[in-house]
Amino acid sequence: MTLSLIDSLSDKELLRNNLYINGQWQEGIDKETFDVLNPATGGVVATVASGGAIEIQQAIKAADDALKIWQAYTAKDRSKFLRDWFNLIMANQEDLALIMTAEQGKPLEESRGEIGYAASFIEWFAEEAKRINGDIIPTNANDRRLLTVKQPVGVVAAITPWNFPSAMLTRKAGPALAVGCTFVMKPAKETPLSAIALVELAHRAGIPKGVLNLVVGNSSSAIGNELTASPMVKKLTFTGSTSVGKMLLKQCADTVKKVSMELGGNAPILIFDDANIDKAVKGAVASKYRNAGQTCICINRILVQDSVYDEFVAKFTKAVANLTVADGLSKTVDMGPLVNAGAVNDIDNMVQDAVSKGAILTTGGQRMNMGDCFYQPTVLTNITPNMRVADEEIFGPIAPIFKFTTEEEAISMANDTEYGLASYVYTQNLGRAWRVSEGIEYGMVGVNEVAITSEVIPFGGVKESGLGREGSQYGVDDYLELKYICMGDL
Repeated sequence: MTLSLIDSLSDKELLRNNLYINGQWQEGIDKETFDVLNPATGGVVATVASGGAIEIQQAIKAADDALKIWQAYTAKDRSKFLRDWFNLIMANQEDLALIMTAEQGKPLEESRGEIGYAASFIEWFAEEAKRINGDIIPTNANDRRLLTVKQPVGVVAAITPWNFPSAMLTRKAGPALAVGCTFVMKPAKETPLSAIALVELAHRAGIPKGVLNLVVGNSSSAIGNELTASPMVKKLTFTGSTSVGKMLLKQCADTVKKVSMELGGNAPILIFDDANIDKAVKGAVASKYRNAGQTCICINRILVQDSVYDEFVAKFTKAVANLTVADGLSKTVDMGPLVNAGAVNDIDNMVQDAVSKGAILTTGGQRMNMGDCFYQPTVLTNITPNMRVADEEIFGPIAPIFKFTTEEEAISMANDTEYGLASYVYTQNLGRAWRVSEGIEYGMVGVNEVAITSEVIPFGGVKESGLGREGSQYGVDDYLELKYICMGDL
């Protein structure tokens, strides 16, 4: 493990490197390991135990064995466990942020924000645990009564991504544990340390053995295949690419699991001529370059009305050119590295493809000499439909800017994608705000605002961006089965 990271932690026990199965930390059966690398420096942050099919089978069995025990706790009891976990997360926010930045690369201030965001889901669902209500249905006959109850679906499997390694875990574990499900997680190989640290805090919170289990390993497919094939797993929740999500959906069909999928995005921002351009620039920069553009809801396509196009491009380019790129632990940093060199290669290929087909670079477009994972914040204009940046999800710091003339054209351009996760609109016209918000095919719309996520809102998309909603009062629905009871002979 990196000595400097250990030395910077107040609680060094949070930097663990083992699997967590049935309440115990353990190595993999074959003693295999893998290295977690710091994308800013290329150095090894930690060497972590690697599990596979056998370990994930053990975790599933532990979760299944713990199911009745966990469900026997009252909702108030489960709420207290979650509340204690939340308190521990917040008490260790700085250490958790340091671990995240070391393994993921995002600026420390962003990591601190994600830890608070992650904790908010545990707090929210601790409260929702006590509000899982059924209904009495008006009867169709006087000698019977009709009612519904909501029961936990059972063992839940979660596969979480590297870009938000803490929040994507708690957004799934929170509702699952709140309603009485047990949980098996596979965090991303690139960023397992954040998940492991959160599980350590859950262990300290007293969550019973088997209720929460973690297995990560060299072979994602070996673990994923077991999660999708096991009849003991009743639900799979996944955040990641649309291509992998489709594969998991097919695999889950054999056992007819409940699924929730938070998949890819191709978020547009529509900037109209009546918008406050300065605020639109500020919002677009904040959304596009957060986490180096590696978020599923960051702006992918900037659509600007022709009459304000030149003004927006000039102001946006100037703001982007002034961004400071550095190691996420630096005192002054707006954007950190990408997650790995492969991500940089893909982003550079996108830029070169666009330029070769006539796109104009107004700033950026180059690798940086700070390390293999750094790339300049980039702005492209003169975009045409045959460029990769016109229709692919851009998971990096590239901002292509398009021009439109009419409201109808803007809506059509925004909808010209198989994705439908997040979208953004800047306008001061109330009627237009309503028309466009209702006309664009996305699960989430931000009007004059890009900071649209929190624990209180239903996060999710339409079309090929996924199934289900996470967070909010609706976030427990995918973890419950609705049972109807007819009581007769009354």
